[in-house]
Amino acid sequence: LFFFRVSDAIAEIRAVCIEEIGVWMKMYSDAFLNDSYLKYVGWTLHDRQGEVRLKCLKALQSLYTNRELFPKLELFTNRFKDRIVSMTLDKEYDVAVEAIRLVTLILHGSEEALSNEDCENVYHLVYSAHRPVAVAAGEFLHKKLFSRHDPQAEEALAKRRGRNSPNGNLIRMLVLFFLESELHEHAAYLVDSLWESSQELLKDWECMTELLLEEPVQGEE
Repeated sequence: LFFFRVSDAIAEIRAVCIEEIGVWMKMYSDAFLNDSYLKYVGWTLHDRQGEVRLKCLKALQSLYTNRELFPKLELFTNRFKDRIVSMTLDKEYDVAVEAIRLVTLILHGSEEALSNEDCENVYHLVYSAHRPVAVAAGEFLHKKLFSRHDPQAEEALAKRRGRNSPNGNLIRMLVLFFLESELHEHAAYLVDSLWESSQELLKDWECMTELLLEEPVQGEE
């Protein structure tokens, strides 16, 4: 019955089917999380109705949240990653937001899964005029470029100040990202997009002040 209804002419029925198969895959992954069923999810990413695309992305999010399921999703990721990344530009903002969140989950599970081009396609969305899209892109940007992953290195840097403080290099990276974007009139958009995910960095006033007061090293402007 599922195989007929997932391609039903009525969008609401297609949406219910794809939502339910997501539940099956999560609860009974040994039986349902395989290419035979995932292909229907992949095809639905191209559905003409935003409601169905949205349900599809949320079903996938529930799977990618579980790191133990990543090996079973590897083939699907390779096959449909380009489509998922392209959906970050979906004409329906709700779909675009969930696509960005899904790409962030993929990044969290395996940084190698996304190419530099994939990441750059998401980065520029921090300047989106639609705030939920910008905030979701800000979370992706924070995860990729501005989150620290080495506790030992953090501890070693904890007592340093200025450019050598834990946030010093990250702040310089943020400024460089802003300058390279060549959208200098939109600094407020960038800060707002990162405000929820990077408050520790953006509110490190002491570090910023010390960076401004320090003499630049050779080759640094």
